[in-house]
Amino acid sequence: MYILSISCFYHDSSATLLKDGQIVAAAAEERFSRKKHDSSFPNKAIKYCLDSQKINIDDIDYISFYEKPLLKFERVLYQFLETFPWGFKMFVTTLPLWLKEKIRIPKIIKKKLKYKKDIFFIEHHLAHADSSFLASPFEKSAILVVDGVGEWATTSFGVGEGNNIKLIKELNFPHSLGLLYSTITAYLGFSVNNSEYKVMGLSAYGEMDKNKNEYYKKIKNVIDIKEDGSFRLDMNYFIYHYSDRMPSSKLCELLGGPIRIKESEITQRHKDIATALQLVTEEVMTKILHYIYKKTKCKNIVLAGGVALNSLFNGKIIKNTPFKNIWIQPDSGDGGTSIGTALYVYNTILGNKRNYEFKNVYLGPEYTIEEIELYLKKNNIKYDKINNIDKLIRKTAQLIYQDKIVGWFQGRMEWGPRALGNRSILANPLNPDMKNILNLKVKHRENFRPFAPAVCEDDALKYFECKEYLSNIAKYMLAVCPVRAEWKNKLSSVTHIDGTARVQIVNRDDNPIFFHLIKEFGKLSGIPVVINTSFNVRGEPIVCTPGDAYNCIVGTEIDYLVMGRFLINKKDNLHHVFKKE
Repeated sequence: MYILSISCFYHDSSATLLKDGQIVAAAAEERFSRKKHDSSFPNKAIKYCLDSQKINIDDIDYISFYEKPLLKFERVLYQFLETFPWGFKMFVTTLPLWLKEKIRIPKIIKKKLKYKKDIFFIEHHLAHADSSFLASPFEKSAILVVDGVGEWATTSFGVGEGNNIKLIKELNFPHSLGLLYSTITAYLGFSVNNSEYKVMGLSAYGEMDKNKNEYYKKIKNVIDIKEDGSFRLDMNYFIYHYSDRMPSSKLCELLGGPIRIKESEITQRHKDIATALQLVTEEVMTKILHYIYKKTKCKNIVLAGGVALNSLFNGKIIKNTPFKNIWIQPDSGDGGTSIGTALYVYNTILGNKRNYEFKNVYLGPEYTIEEIELYLKKNNIKYDKINNIDKLIRKTAQLIYQDKIVGWFQGRMEWGPRALGNRSILANPLNPDMKNILNLKVKHRENFRPFAPAVCEDDALKYFECKEYLSNIAKYMLAVCPVRAEWKNKLSSVTHIDGTARVQIVNRDDNPIFFHLIKEFGKLSGIPVVINTSFNVRGEPIVCTPGDAYNCIVGTEIDYLVMGRFLINKKDNLHHVFKKE
């Protein structure tokens, strides 16, 4: 049985293919279209999923979609009527898109795919909950979903047991922790639904003492937080419920100035505001989790929704709440809902026993040695072919040890927003200047942005305080953990200003080539840790194809590209003018 699941028309469109209960292919549309956070119908991602199994649309038994369009349209109409006349302009702008596309999704799917069978529409927060619980290792677990907004819900919790999920309680729009975070993200001059993680990184530079951070008190003025974690926003400070802008003039006045102009100086005030926002977010989330534990008495918790990508908070959950075990699906945002609805249809609607646990993050396209070599020859790219994988790993480790920056392109592309060792840029964490080099010359991004260390599972506890997350969410860079004091100076390029790191734990079975590369680097350096950052430049999706990878090294100061069994030295190809595939 094949189930195809689709997420699209808001942001981060994706497609997932399930075969007899097992996820066999999944990818975001942006990786193929090269449009970051692509929201369009995922034609290319769907094509990849079908091609991966050598099937066509007639082989698909069911299709599922990640929300209920009519229920969402009801909320959109309500919010504009409720805020009339202020929302009239936005209503006039938005309505044609809804009438043309968003409420016609069943017809669009059938027409675009020439599909004639059943389509299931799953409520948005249930899709999020499915994506974590039904893919988790737990037979029973508490569930927390926190995002911007689904149809109506912005925060919901419940319990999953066996095949079934029950969402018990929810908070509804416009009161949203995700939209509060996005509003402050916009105020700080960063892009919404794209750069919230920048604010999280920036928060390490601000005043951490709540009594000394004046902006903590100011943000607390706009959110009424109850002991159970439920909250209400003072909507006098917000306009996102009727405008295409987020920060209001009243919020700007409260925070002491206008919206920061993009690319302008980041001042200490901006840093303190980012810290205040993170502190308030963690306060709300901690209270919610304590309440959920009190109501469910489950020792296991799964999280989903965009706020579950807040790795800084995730790294504190076990320490600061009663929960003993945690699991988060690698793409907990909207893109990840396509995994959730596929599993929900198979396990819950159709009643099949759960036979899947998410362990393999490498669900995207891969390219054979022959395909890669054909591309290199076709474009007259000079390369060395190293058939012996051990020799290739040793050579790559030597290059990294010599402070060369390496684009690393192997196997199937990762699922989710993190590069986890198959579409990665690798560098030497022992070079204290490497963080600045990568930010300035490779990633072309803000200099405060930290880089993640990748370390093998059996070495991790020597360098990082990550015991609680060792074999679960740290595999997906979803938890920030302290760097052990004795290693902070040596690992300064991956140690954030607050002494933490967003570590990736690498398991031998999950990714043996990357595992052995890290070990080989350790033999040379004495410390088996490498910098692992996503193989892309600012504003572009992570690379997918050999052409994407080569194009990326041409436009940056990456020194080498290791693609399959091929080693490409950029200096040997300086004359080369890139040609698309």
